[in-house]
Amino acid sequence: MQKKTGLKTRFNNFSSWVAKVTGSPRAFFIALMVVIAWGATGPLFKFSETWQLVINTGTTIVTFLMMFIIQQSQNKDTMALHLKLNELLAANELTSNRLVASEDLTEEELEVIKKYYKRLSMISQKKQSLFSTHSFDEATQQAEKKILQSTKQTKIVNPKNKKK
Repeated sequence: MQKKTGLKTRFNNFSSWVAKVTGSPRAFFIALMVVIAWGATGPLFKFSETWQLVINTGTTIVTFLMMFIIQQSQNKDTMALHLKLNELLAANELTSNRLVASEDLTEEELEVIKKYYKRLSMISQKKQSLFSTHSFDEATQQAEKKILQSTKQTKIVNPKNKKK
């Protein structure tokens, strides 16, 4: 892969670095020390409005900037996770490829798929096994076979069906 030096790449590298650094125990300890130092200076500044404004302004600015850094880092991680899952779905011949790139679906489309898998779960629960099926289509086919088999058995056993 070629290394790009564009603004987007530099921001991506910067955000990854900031996310790693600020997520460390050392960063937490430094932030804790800043808050303790600020609290300790309260009596010196007579707990004035300016003293309070310093911490409020500082934390607001840091929070505002960190929101963008963390979002960039999370977007990158999410994309990598989706690609890994897509690779697993595409590589396994027993899985359905319907969910590859499902992250691009609308919320309504995702709700439809969620209902689809709830139905699959209900069918699996009826069979009392979470691992009995691997796709909704297969679960439906297996449930239909069971219904047909039980209907045939009922006809055979049912005395009303016996010829006199």
